[in-house]
Amino acid sequence: MNPIQMVDLESQYLRIKPEVDAAIQHVLDSTAFIQGFPVREFEQQLSQYVGSKFVVSCGNGTDALLVSLMALEIGPGDEVVTVPFTFVASVEAIALLGAKPVFVDVSEDTFTMDASLLESAISPKTKAIIPVHLYGQCADMEPILDIAKRHNIKVIEDACQAIGTPYVFSDGATGKAGAMGDVGCLSFFPSKNLGCYGDGGAMMTDDEALAERLRAICRHGSEVKYHHDYVGVNSRLDTLQAAVLQVKLRHLEEYVAKRRAAADYYFESLKEVSWLQLPDIKNNTHHTFHQFTVKVKNGKRDGLKQYLSEKRIPSMIYYPVPVHLQPAYGSLDCQEGDFPVSERLCNEVLSLPMHTELSEDQLQYICETIVNCPL
Repeated sequence: MNPIQMVDLESQYLRIKPEVDAAIQHVLDSTAFIQGFPVREFEQQLSQYVGSKFVVSCGNGTDALLVSLMALEIGPGDEVVTVPFTFVASVEAIALLGAKPVFVDVSEDTFTMDASLLESAISPKTKAIIPVHLYGQCADMEPILDIAKRHNIKVIEDACQAIGTPYVFSDGATGKAGAMGDVGCLSFFPSKNLGCYGDGGAMMTDDEALAERLRAICRHGSEVKYHHDYVGVNSRLDTLQAAVLQVKLRHLEEYVAKRRAAADYYFESLKEVSWLQLPDIKNNTHHTFHQFTVKVKNGKRDGLKQYLSEKRIPSMIYYPVPVHLQPAYGSLDCQEGDFPVSERLCNEVLSLPMHTELSEDQLQYICETIVNCPL
C-alpha cells in the first residue's frame, strides 16, 4: 500500500501528465504569460460549468472576496454578515476594507450559516452577507437569499471549497455554489477540487455591469489601459495557471465522483462508531467533499488525531480557533461563548484524507484503524 496523504497531487498529475504538459508547453511557446488566450477561454468554459453568465478570474480566492466587496462599494461604516467558523479569508477581506464583520453562528449539522439566526444580525448598516459553503456543502441559500432580498442586501457567496456543488430550491429549481447570489467567489488553490499549480481564483455573476467593474478593479481599476476609473488592485490569473485549469476542468466531474465514492466508503465503514458523528448531507444540496469532516465526541478528537498519526494516517483540523476569538479580530469585542456552536466545532472536527487518488486498500486501512481505535 502506498503512503496515505491528505492530498495526493503528484498521483493526480501523473494521470493527466500528457494533457497538462502539452497545455503548459503551448503557453511557453506563445510567451503570452499574462492574460493570454487560455485565460479568457477558461473563463468561458467555467461560466458554462457553473451556470453563471460571467466569470472574472483573479489571483486567488482571497482576492476574489476582496474585489467583490470593493465592486459593491463596501467600506468604512458598513457591516457585512458572515460566520466565525471558516477560513480567515472570509472575514479578512471585510476587515481590510474597514468594514465591520458581524457574525452569525453556524448550524450544528452542516457547519454552514444558520439561516434562522441571520435576520437578527442585520442592521441598517448591513450591506452584504457572505455565506460560506464549507467543506463542499452549500449553505442553505433559499432563506438567505429571501432575507437578503427583503432587506435589499447583497449576497457574496464564498464558494472557495464548493465549486460545482448543486443546490435545490423548494420549487425544484437548481443552482450551483457561487452562482446563486449577486457574486460568487472561487479559489483554485492546488488542494481544491479544481486546483491549479499555484494560486488562482475567480468571481461569478449574472450582472454584466458588475462583471465589468470586477474585471476593472483586478486591473488597477482600469477598463482602458492607463485610465483608472476605480481604486483597484493587481490580481490576475496567469496564463500558465489558466492552461492547467482548462485541463483539470475537463476532469472535474470525474474528480467529484471519486471523492463521493471515497465518502460513501467512509459512511458505510464508520457508521457504527458511536463516538463519531459523520457529515450530515441535506436533501437539497449534493456534497462535493472538498473535505470529509467528522465530529469526534466526548473529547476524543485530539487523541484520535494522535492515534491516526502513529498509524501513519494524516488528518487535519479545519479549523482549531473560530475567527471571532482570533487576536487579529479582538477589536470586534467578541467573547468566548458568543457563538457556541462554532466554538464547540473547533474542538470536535477532524478531517480525514480525501482526494481523487485514494485506493480501496488505503480507505480500508483508515476505516479499520478508526474502528479499532482503543480510545
